[in-house]
Amino acid sequence: MGTRRYEFRVDGRLSEEARNAFVDMQVSEVPLQTVIDGEVLDESHLHGIIAQIQTLGITLVSVHPIP
Repeated sequence: MGTRRYEFRVDGRLSEEARNAFVDMQVSEVPLQTVIDGEVLDESHLHGIIAQIQTLGITLVSVHPIP
């Protein structure tokens, strides 16, 4: 897969604790959602980010590679 930039959209706003879980990524708020984006090293890293989102109890809305 190789390094690629991804955008993760989640429901609602993230707490400070949740934001700190994604220190290597940019976190921004849009109406009713939060966008987390950054470099993903490989497929394992991608699945790890998704697992982290689920572990924090955050509802994942979408995941998209950024061209």
